[in-house]
Amino acid sequence: MEEFQQLILNAKKTIRIADHMLIMTFPMIKDPKILLAVLQNINSALANAMFSVVYYERLFKRIPQFQEDFDSKFNVFKGKIVEKYNINKAYLNLIQEIREILLEHKKSPIEFSRGDRFVICSSNYRMKTISVDDIKKHIAKTKLFIIDMERLVSKDAGIFKER
Repeated sequence: MEEFQQLILNAKKTIRIADHMLIMTFPMIKDPKILLAVLQNINSALANAMFSVVYYERLFKRIPQFQEDFDSKFNVFKGKIVEKYNINKAYLNLIQEIREILLEHKKSPIEFSRGDRFVICSSNYRMKTISVDDIKKHIAKTKLFIIDMERLVSKDAGIFKER
């Protein structure tokens, strides 16, 4: 199995885990910190789906070589692939938004739960709130993104079937 095929499978598995955590685990535990774990899974699913298309394009030598870090792959995706395949730019915003929330969390000196929300405070006390409804929307958009990316990489998937 080629790397781009494995990445799309990982994306599908990770978004199922995120969905399960939000729908089944969160209502039982009622700990808003789970929302952060769900966001991390959403981020992983988005990244894997995006990387799948990037590696697919590299396999067919349609894009130049790139460094093996998130920013390089994201820039290749944004600069070369989005325009070529007419991918909805809202997906780029989703990827950036989820990534920014997780980076803010890493830098955050203070975080706390309020009801069923998780609040992240920056060092200058600017707050970012994560709610269940927001995450449900992110999961729905991520599922659509994965479907679209799978459609792109599955066009030539028959070439790589094991014999």
